[in-house]
Amino acid sequence: MSIAAVVLAAGEASRFGTPKQRLLLPEVLERLTRSSVKGIVVVAGAHTLETPATVVTCAGWKRGPGASLTSGLEELGSRVEAAVVVLADGPDLAPEAVDRVIASWRADGGALVAASYDGERGHPVLVAREAWDSIPDAGLRDLEVRLVSCDDLGAPGDVDTPADLPERLR
Repeated sequence: MSIAAVVLAAGEASRFGTPKQRLLLPEVLERLTRSSVKGIVVVAGAHTLETPATVVTCAGWKRGPGASLTSGLEELGSRVEAAVVVLADGPDLAPEAVDRVIASWRADGGALVAASYDGERGHPVLVAREAWDSIPDAGLRDLEVRLVSCDDLGAPGDVDTPADLPERLR
């Protein structure tokens, strides 16, 4: 059994002005490849995306991030026991945060386990297979999770506008 990653990249990026996923996705994917995940699925929606990772297009992406996540989970094989969910607009994702969340889940279980930064829930979020069939269209935000502190690793970022871009990507 393995753990894969699902990258949510289906949004419109209206506040950014252009498809930010095309700029940010390579950074996120590179960081995921340095983690212990076995397989990566990228969920596209509003924009087409070209990447070496498996891409699935969610026709219902406007329904919400949960609909996109469900599309990505459906692409994973039966040998995947959990999925680590990350956002395409988090270019500072620490591979160590992914591995820390996975290790915590392996040690203590739980349907949902999320990284936290300064006490605030963030990404990655691990979704155990047992929770895959109960994801609301609104996504995981309102569901109870067990938090794993990743304060020392730094938050993955949240790029909504060009001003939010890390200097290296400007």
